Amino acid sequence: MKALLTLFAVIGIIGMSSAPAVAADAPAPAAEKKEPAKDLILKGDAKCTGCHDEADVPKPTMLELHPQVLNIGKTKHGTVADARTPTCTACHGESEKHLAHKGSGKPPKPDTVFSMRTQTPVETRNAACLSCHQGGNRIGWQLSKHGSQDVACTSCHQIHTAQDRVRDKTAQTEVCFTCHKEQRAQMARVSHHPVPEGKMACSSCHNVHGDNPKQLVKSSVNDTCYTCHMEKRGPFVHNHQPVSEDCSICHQAHGTTAANLLKSRTPFLCQECHSHSSHPGQTPGQPTTRTTSTSLLGAIGRGCLNCHTNIHGSNSSQNSATVGRFRR
Repeated sequence: MKALLTLFAVIGIIGMSSAPAVAADAPAPAAEKKEPAKDLILKGDAKCTGCHDEADVPKPTMLELHPQVLNIGKTKHGTVADARTPTCTACHGESEKHLAHKGSGKPPKPDTVFSMRTQTPVETRNAACLSCHQGGNRIGWQLSKHGSQDVACTSCHQIHTAQDRVRDKTAQTEVCFTCHKEQRAQMARVSHHPVPEGKMACSSCHNVHGDNPKQLVKSSVNDTCYTCHMEKRGPFVHNHQPVSEDCSICHQAHGTTAANLLKSRTPFLCQECHSHSSHPGQTPGQPTTRTTSTSLLGAIGRGCLNCHTNIHGSNSSQNSATVGRFRR
């Protein structure tokens, strides 16, 4: 039996040695060519979205430093069918050092960074936006109050977001109030324009990109007010000079504690100009007893407005010496 097993083992070894050997140096199958990365949203954005993809979801406190870049596809800047749609490099520059970084450390920043704590000059950041958005009502940006105070476009606007807050009427005021604290306090007063209620926005009266006085939508305060208050425009037969000159002589547009946005209540407001004429004996105080004296009645109730109702202008044609005193 032992001899038989030895014979079988020898036969097996011979059979294995006589089997055709596989060539050890046979050429390996050709490696498949790697397809170039495809653009996800913008033209030529594949070199950016290789790192900045849908997994780029930062903590809320780090949103400024690491924006959700793919959200740009939900904005006007991500409209592929529009020939004016920019690319990533159109705003951020070629950023060759940033793209060439292969290490594990922190990569160099792009050529143009738009975060609030960036070292990129404001002029450089704004130039990326103004290369497309210089016309229209932004034609005077460089001469505007915001432009001359080194305010960046991205100080107010958010690009990589589906909803830019300053383009939302209900959220716009909070963006403006981050700098304009005094106007926030005025809007909280009893008499104010319906901005906190969402019926108006700051941009209803202001063109923040323009160079008009106080960056108003029209060339003057009165023309801006007349866009809504057309009944105050006139022309009237008898014009009230302060009304024709500037509405803000009597009114504080953002909010006051007096009715109708007046800077102070009557008769105190009227007596700032009319203290030496008309009713010179009328003192701005309450009578101590019942009286019919015209020198005291102006301080009761609506004061001057009890008689002078048409203070913005009168069209009365009565033949009277007092016809021009803006009465009924």
